[in-house]
Amino acid sequence: MRVTFVSLFPEYFVGPMTTSVVGRAVASGALAWDAVSPRDFAVDRHRTVDDTPFGGGAGMVMRAPELAAATRWARSRMSGARVALMSPQGARFEQRHAELLAREEGLVIVCGRYEGVDERFVEACVDIEISLGDFVLTGGEPAAVCVVDAVARLLPGVLGNAASSVEESFSCGGLEHPQFTRPSAWEGVEVPAVLRGGDHGAVARWRARASALRTLERRPDLATDEHRELAARAVPTVDSWLVAPRQIEVPVDGASRSCILRRPDTLDSPESSAPLEKS
Repeated sequence: MRVTFVSLFPEYFVGPMTTSVVGRAVASGALAWDAVSPRDFAVDRHRTVDDTPFGGGAGMVMRAPELAAATRWARSRMSGARVALMSPQGARFEQRHAELLAREEGLVIVCGRYEGVDERFVEACVDIEISLGDFVLTGGEPAAVCVVDAVARLLPGVLGNAASSVEESFSCGGLEHPQFTRPSAWEGVEVPAVLRGGDHGAVARWRARASALRTLERRPDLATDEHRELAARAVPTVDSWLVAPRQIEVPVDGASRSCILRRPDTLDSPESSAPLEKS
């Protein structure tokens, strides 16, 4: 797969694209990337890429001619490549979108800046608009990196264990089960005994229930009838770590605050957590 970023700051991507899993994907040849600046396609001596909005208003708008020239140049180097614009007006990015993009051979990601981009560019050049959520960034670069990270780990051979990308949160329609590693006891809290018992069937059943309970507690919007059925099978003696309230200390603004995390033992529990209160 090849990715080209269209950005006013091509240097932004050097670190993220050469580090960790994405860096390994690049090193292995599963992923290739480069970045191009619309300024390279500007025709005036000031390399202008933005201007004031028609109709008035605050801020500047990225111009269509330079964006289109950069995007079309990038697309011409990849047969059949899709063009994605990082935009707060786009569809909220989800795991299913990452899975679809991972099937593409080429992807051009346009990173907006300022107050946005000329709508004529969007109509002429953009196939899909993508948003990470309802919050504001200074530009599309951080969001673009997140998208590529999510896609790169799905490319064949990138992850050491192919099952890792299948078993993670959202890949199976819900949140992943809690994870534990050594030591088996830490600060008075022990890893659930079922995970240390060596019974792979019991571990699989516990993880399925844990995933269902966590999905219902934290992301009920993702919950399915299967999640509710699995959660209903929770056994207090086996799943006590999941259903028992736990109190943790959370540092907030330099002060330690107490937070009660409640794992509901009934499916109609109205709340899954209490608000933060100063301790």
